[in-house]
Amino acid sequence: MSEFFGVASATLGLVALAELGDKTQVVCMTLAARHRAFPVLLGAVLAFMVLNLLAVVFGAAVAAWLPVWLVAGVVAVLFAIFGLHSLREANAEAVEVEERSGRSVLLSTFVLIFLAELGDKTQLAVAGLASTNPMLPVWVGGTLALALTSVLGVLAGQTLLRRLPLKWLHRVSGALFLLLAILAGWRAIAAWAT
Repeated sequence: MSEFFGVASATLGLVALAELGDKTQVVCMTLAARHRAFPVLLGAVLAFMVLNLLAVVFGAAVAAWLPVWLVAGVVAVLFAIFGLHSLREANAEAVEVEERSGRSVLLSTFVLIFLAELGDKTQLAVAGLASTNPMLPVWVGGTLALALTSVLGVLAGQTLLRRLPLKWLHRVSGALFLLLAILAGWRAIAAWAT
């Protein structure tokens, strides 16, 4: 049980930091400014549940077919790329997101979040974590992290971004990904040597 909570909390922390200030928070803020918060949050959480399920199944399948050293090496490279991308995003401008009219808020939110996150760094990070950890705690931690960042985007995102520059969130996220890349690289080398 302690392994479950350890993996879930580590996944939650990593994914939450990576997602802070990301485009899905902008989507949630934009939609919540025009509509009630509940359908926006529900649509976002449902999209994240499906996306993370796809990610953990993919990550576990890859881990079952490939040697540990290769999976850990690929995860290290992906995390390094995500870290460098986050550091580069520290200087990027915010993206404007427009809602499509004529659709329900929940469906609009689900579709926008699903398309925005499909293949995004957090989905690939969840797949990478699931390739080296049990699937369920990775799914739970990743989904909770994305749900919490959506809540922040809807309820407190605008206030937080006025006080804390977005570039610092990206820098912390980038540094964390680079640290995890080093740890995964070390694991790849150790597995290859044995």
